[in-house]
Amino acid sequence: MRAMFPGSFDPVHLGHLDIIGQAATLFGEVVVVVMNNPGKPVGMFSVDERVELAKSATSHIKGVTVNPASGLAVDAAKKFGADFIVKSVRNAADFDVEVQMADTNRVVGAIETVLLIAKPQNAFISSRYVRDVALNGGDVSALVPKVVVEAISKKK
Repeated sequence: MRAMFPGSFDPVHLGHLDIIGQAATLFGEVVVVVMNNPGKPVGMFSVDERVELAKSATSHIKGVTVNPASGLAVDAAKKFGADFIVKSVRNAADFDVEVQMADTNRVVGAIETVLLIAKPQNAFISSRYVRDVALNGGDVSALVPKVVVEAISKKK
């Protein structure tokens, strides 16, 4: 079975890698889809940079591929032959948003969503806070893979 894990991944962090690893164990194949979300502010990395960072960060996880996409996640799921969409849940607020999105995707795209719970040590990590800390000179090495730390240092 193939699952698709869509997101902006700006940047990919240890919470993402946790969910990708869980999904790979459950499904065998995971397509990480780096989405361009016009509703989110311009972040730290371009889509191409995010794809390359995600490829490097997931190279040790068997069955994972990384691709860019824009538009609806349900269309990307069809394009990449995904049987399920995987989303992560860190807290109750995430759960509320993801259930509504899952119901919408079921209706408009005829695809089911599997919600995976982040491990406690990763449950607080978000790309937004990683960017905030990094842009203000803080150390994000406990939050992101080494390849992202290196890419952030080149942005400064």
